[in-house]
Order: sequence, then C-alpha cells, then structure tokens
Amino acid sequence: MKLIAYPSISMRAIYIWRRNFFVWKKLAIGSLLGNLADPMIYLFGLGYGLGGLLPQINGVSYIAFLGSGTVCASTMNAASFEALYSTFSRMHDQRTWEAIMNAPIALEDVMSGELLWAASKAMLSGTAMLIVLFALGIVTSPMALWALPVIFLAGLTFASLGLIATMLASSYDFFMFYFTLFVTPMMMLSGVFFPLDQMPSSVQVVSGWLPLTHVIALVRPLLLSGEVPVALISHAVSLFATSLIAFWIAVILGRRRFLQ
Repeated sequence: MKLIAYPSISMRAIYIWRRNFFVWKKLAIGSLLGNLADPMIYLFGLGYGLGGLLPQINGVSYIAFLGSGTVCASTMNAASFEALYSTFSRMHDQRTWEAIMNAPIALEDVMSGELLWAASKAMLSGTAMLIVLFALGIVTSPMALWALPVIFLAGLTFASLGLIATMLASSYDFFMFYFTLFVTPMMMLSGVFFPLDQMPSSVQVVSGWLPLTHVIALVRPLLLSGEVPVALISHAVSLFATSLIAFWIAVILGRRRFLQ
C-alpha cells in the first residue's frame, strides 16, 4: 500500500495562510478601510495642512516626503496589528491554534503561516497607500514599483517582532506597551515625519538601529526620485536578518508557552 506523505513545512504554513485568508475575505472591505484610515489622516491632515506652511524638504514637497514615509508606517502598523491582536485572538481566545495542532501540523508551521499572513496584510496596506500616492500624482516614477518587495520584507520583519510580543502576552493589554514603547517612538525617530538629519547626532545613532529606518531608506528614494537607494544591500540584509532572528526567538517562546 502506498503511503501518503504529509506536506512539507512550507506547504503547511501555506495552509494556515489560506485558512486566515478565507476568514478575512468575509470582512475584507472593512479591513482595508481600517488599514487606510490612519495613514490617510496623516497624509491629508499633515501633508496638506502643515505642508502648506513648510518649504520643500530635500528638494520635494512635504506631502511627498510624508507620503513616502506613510507607506512604510502603514506597512509596519498593519503587520504589527495582525501579528499582535489578530494572532493572539486565534491563539488564546478562539483556541484556533490548539484545534489546528490536533492535526499533523507543528507549532512552527502555524507560526510560519501566521507570519506569512501578517506580511501579506502589510503588503496589502502598503500597496493601497502606494496606489493612493499614484492617484494623487505624488508618485510618478515607475521605479516606485520596486518598493513592493521592500514592503513585503518590511511586513515579514515587523510581523516577526510582533510575534515575540504575542508569545509573551497574557492579555490584550500587554500590546499597549508594545505600541507605546516601540512602535510609536519608532515612527517619530525613523524619518516618517521629518528628516533624520534634523535630530541630534545621538538620536540619529539610535535611529540607525531601528527597522523602520531601513525600510524608509529603501522606499523613499524609489518613490520620490526613482533612484536606486544608497546602501541597498546593507539595508535589505539588516531587515532580513532582523526578521529571521526575531522569528527564531518567537518560535522558542512559542515552544515554551505551548510545549512545556
């Protein structure tokens, strides 16, 4: 009798991704609007309001400068929200993970699927913001399309970091600390709203270690000037290494939580 082999780990992760996708489809419109609302408020409120009072920044209008940063920030927020609140809900309240792991699917498979799904949600959010910038005429260069793989890599990075917090969380209240102490300061210090060279040198050193800084350094030149980013390889490697290390830590924490 021919034995039926179980799918590989990568395929099992895709199964988890598909499961989350089919559930999300029922609420897709509301989810998209929710992901766009916050960055659009920043873009129109600060871009057109405050931007009218400011001179050009690095040779571009403030709304263009802010728009490129908003694409990155919306990607970070979408990945973080999905990896934190939605993942915690499936893991803790709904006990979806426990039900899935009754099948021949390991914890690592479930977490890999959650990682891919969070990165996909982030990709969708970042792409939607990019379409808005094209529609407004803020971004015109075809080189901006090369920002899409960077957006997906950013989604993987912030989803991996978010999974660490999820594995440590005992309730939803825990995530307020993550956003207040990590996500919000990173938005302020990574060049979303103003150039990094406006900050003290000591703060610039700290900013250089933040993942969002690397994302913006890759995306902004592609969107605003259609140029290949400076130090492209080092920024990309930094993001990739951060995502690998963070996911590895998250898996270790997940094993301690579920397999003790």
